[in-house]
Amino acid sequence: MARRRERRGEPSQDLRKERIGPETREEKLNDSDASERKLIGIFILFFIIIPAVSVLVYVYKYGSGTKRLEPVITERGPIKTDINFQEILTENTNVAGNESQRNYDYPVLAYITPWNSKGYEMAKRFNSKFTHLSPVWYDLKSHGNSLILEGRHNADKGWISELRMRGNALILPRIVLEAFPTELLKKKKQMDKAIDLMVTECKEMEYDGIVLESWSRWAAYGVLHNPDLRNMALKFIKQLGHALHSVTSTRNPKQQLQLVYVVGPPHSDALQQHDFGPADLQSLSGSVDGFSLMTYDFSGPNNPGPNAPLNWIRFTLRLLIGSTGNNAQRLAPKIFLGINFYGNDFILSEGSGGAGAILGRDYLSLLEKHRPQLQWEKNSGEHFFVYFDDNNVRHAVFYPSLMSIYMRLEEARFWGTGISIWEIGQGLDYFFDLL
Repeated sequence: MARRRERRGEPSQDLRKERIGPETREEKLNDSDASERKLIGIFILFFIIIPAVSVLVYVYKYGSGTKRLEPVITERGPIKTDINFQEILTENTNVAGNESQRNYDYPVLAYITPWNSKGYEMAKRFNSKFTHLSPVWYDLKSHGNSLILEGRHNADKGWISELRMRGNALILPRIVLEAFPTELLKKKKQMDKAIDLMVTECKEMEYDGIVLESWSRWAAYGVLHNPDLRNMALKFIKQLGHALHSVTSTRNPKQQLQLVYVVGPPHSDALQQHDFGPADLQSLSGSVDGFSLMTYDFSGPNNPGPNAPLNWIRFTLRLLIGSTGNNAQRLAPKIFLGINFYGNDFILSEGSGGAGAILGRDYLSLLEKHRPQLQWEKNSGEHFFVYFDDNNVRHAVFYPSLMSIYMRLEEARFWGTGISIWEIGQGLDYFFDLL
């Protein structure tokens, strides 16, 4: 039966010759069109749709994005979306304004990492632009049945002295809480020991307080899925805040030691138990001086795209503090809105997805080598470009620009928040003109 259908479905050569000309031409055209459509489809799929898919996802989820596309005139000159690689290569080291003048009156927290020495230099050079400086120096770890605070060997007292001679920025080293959370939170002696270690380090090293990071670690351990342990975690943060506030600064007797707490953005408005949500913000607001909100790393190797879409930032702030009312006005000043000074280089080729963080020097090298055309993605409020590497592998690079940073600084002003920068050694010099 199958053979009969094959024979019946296949016209003879004689019948083909006897067909009217236009029909034959139509078949050929249809075949040609189909091939062209197939090639076009493949091109669109791999070279347009796949790189843009993450952008489309957040556009549909978060809205139409910003419409501010006209150049903005500032003291350093026009800031615009229509830029080219040569402008960046030529101007990135030119700091046009007064290096000590602040353009915004809200708090500015800047992170500095010991593995990137440029951050130390930027902190000294632009000291007056910052209200808080957080060198990433410490880890609090379990050590047998006890605890140990590691990192004093990273501390640079000479650098701190220089900073304090140049300006008034508070020095709050970051401490990552890596101790086993169940042991720490369930045992009062462990909890008291952890708090004592951190407060004592502040006294002995004459710090102005600390930045504490623990929420993401607790979430990874599953602590925050347990209601009892979750409450103990909140209790620990409150006790630490009260302990720090009971100590006055050695430099300023009127100033208490401060606690800034690092939090990640909720993943959606349907909060999960491990998310840091508005109720947590309310609960801790009386004990914590500020919340360093990590509004970056929106995209990743599996969903390449912008680092921190502007609409996602707005969504996060609206979820945490609301949009109007006394509550928003009270909580907003305690938020340090996260701004990234690093970028990402995503691999887009099929089957070889991946990404790597890039610093300013890496970005400039890519611009110089590939001379790309920079594009402005208005829904995210970020610049990006596409290039092919030496192995003909396609990449997309998202890295901050003057316009993208300016828009986020203005967003913080609109909401009444401060900002936190991760981290100042990773950016380009002229970014600091905007602060």
